[in-house]
Amino acid sequence: MLNLLNGRTHRVITAICLCRDGTPHCLAAVTSRVTLKHLTRRQIRAYLCLINPLDKAGAYAAQEHGDRIIRKVEGSWSNVVGLPMERLLRELRKLRPPLARAS
Repeated sequence: MLNLLNGRTHRVITAICLCRDGTPHCLAAVTSRVTLKHLTRRQIRAYLCLINPLDKAGAYAAQEHGDRIIRKVEGSWSNVVGLPMERLLRELRKLRPPLARAS
């Protein structure tokens, strides 16, 4: 997988769905673009000795030594790691009930 992504840009897409009382209130997808460095076979092997690629989408972990293989991330970093926190927090704030006003 890393050989296929080597030196290229790919998209990481994560969907979120928030429900209240069983009713969906938010369905969204967040897309980030990740560009990997041009890596030699030796660099790829060394990276794979640092992480377990078998339980990672794309066979890499941005949060685990990602600086060794990632050249650039465009968009949400937390999306690449696994959950687009910025978007999730924005949507959760929309669902929060309004505060009662003091009389």
